[in-house]
Amino acid sequence: MSDLQQRVEALYRSDVLGSMLLIVCLWATILFVLFMTWPYVPDAGIKLVVAVAAAAVLIFNTAAILAMVNHYKEDKDFIYGLDIKNADAYRNRKS
Repeated sequence: MSDLQQRVEALYRSDVLGSMLLIVCLWATILFVLFMTWPYVPDAGIKLVVAVAAAAVLIFNTAAILAMVNHYKEDKDFIYGLDIKNADAYRNRKS
């Protein structure tokens, strides 16, 4: 595997790890807020609306992040190749 390909893979793995961490934080935050505020919601109808809204936020944001990761996987050579090329050019310019 070439040096460029190794660098691309390292950047991709870093983005995947960061995305998974963001998904975990998103779920933890939404569920924490939902459970902490649940006793203060007086009406069953409002509880249903709040639960559906929380589920929608979790589902759509998780799907968006996973779609982004999938897109990165499909075009990682192009996406990360540009990043590496620009980072190398910037580093060489400063030297």
